[in-house]
Amino acid sequence: MDERQTTRRPGGRSARVLAAVHQAVTELVGERGYGSFTVGEVAARAGVADTSVYRRWGSLEALLADVVLTRLNARSPMPDTGSLEGDLRAYAAQVAREITGPEGLALLRLAVALSGKGQPGLKERDALLEERRRQVQAMLDRAGARGENAPDALGVLDHVMAPMYIRVLFGAGPLTPEYVDGLVDRLL
Repeated sequence: MDERQTTRRPGGRSARVLAAVHQAVTELVGERGYGSFTVGEVAARAGVADTSVYRRWGSLEALLADVVLTRLNARSPMPDTGSLEGDLRAYAAQVAREITGPEGLALLRLAVALSGKGQPGLKERDALLEERRRQVQAMLDRAGARGENAPDALGVLDHVMAPMYIRVLFGAGPLTPEYVDGLVDRLL
């Protein structure tokens, strides 16, 4: 290989830009809420050129969806405890920790905000919902393969995830382990 050729290093500048931009978005949403900042402000806070943000994500809506999806996937791996009940309890507990953590409310607000941003926002919101449904479906498919009677993915979203999201978004009460387990119990 020619010494002048550069090799792309995984985790190099691209990973640093990604992390800095994601952190900037999360901080700005936490401080100001959605709709009160621009791609330029995200770029400035992240220490990158706004053209870098546009080149990678194309729009603020796509960036917001990527931030939410990346953070949710990183924090909520799909458990495999050997039983549907165990998987649902572990998954619900993970989600509860994730959405009540320091960035949890900001990430939920980002996901909700996408719905009000016209067609590009709706497209990104739908992609987020589909990814979450796909994750839950994989857990349910494993349960079905073990011979367990599994609800559908929408049932899990409606009866376990949605009540937790509503509590956090509206400050309607804590997500205690007993509350979260009760959601799973009612679903099953």
